Amino acid sequence: MSAPIELSALDLSALLCSKVCHDVINPVAAMENGFQLLEMDQKAESREEAMKLIRHSAIKASAKLEFARIAFGSSGSPTAQIDVGDAGDLGKRLFEPEVKVEFNIPKTLMAKNRVKLLLNMMLIAGGAVPRGGVMKVDPIGSGETMGFSVKVEAERVRIQPVVEGLLAGSPAEPVTAQTIQPFYTGVLAREQGMKLSLATEAAGASLTAQ
Repeated sequence: MSAPIELSALDLSALLCSKVCHDVINPVAAMENGFQLLEMDQKAESREEAMKLIRHSAIKASAKLEFARIAFGSSGSPTAQIDVGDAGDLGKRLFEPEVKVEFNIPKTLMAKNRVKLLLNMMLIAGGAVPRGGVMKVDPIGSGETMGFSVKVEAERVRIQPVVEGLLAGSPAEPVTAQTIQPFYTGVLAREQGMKLSLATEAAGASLTAQ
């Protein structure tokens, strides 16, 4: 396999910003639609439906932003540590109730980028079950060198064929805002000296880093 490609800091940051904006724009637009409905239709049942839409969309937007702040953003100094248990809490907020998250890693402080890696692995796994399912997150080993296993199970599981090449840093096509997230996951793994492995089957998929 060819050596991993490298993106400039400007290109990487721009593509990640585009990714975050794309993820958040749908629930924000839904909130706008809800407010427009409140203005246009004063019927009690219509106002109730509009408020449900606004509340649901606000919760989703908040969860996506909180997840992205840790998964893509900076938190403290380059050597900062994060409680890996926070990844479980963030995952539950983002994916449930559509995807049930079984987070089996005990609370412990770990290197910031190692926790960011886990969050990005969960994001890839969650995207593989668009109709819902179960996500199981388990430790591989223990301590500061702990690795991770993220497995999803559902009636329909699909991971795009390009993901494996993106994780390895050797994509067949140029990296775009639509494909930056798995590429970034691979960057995080290599920075931590870890190897990513992806396995798929009819009713499940697993992503490991160790």
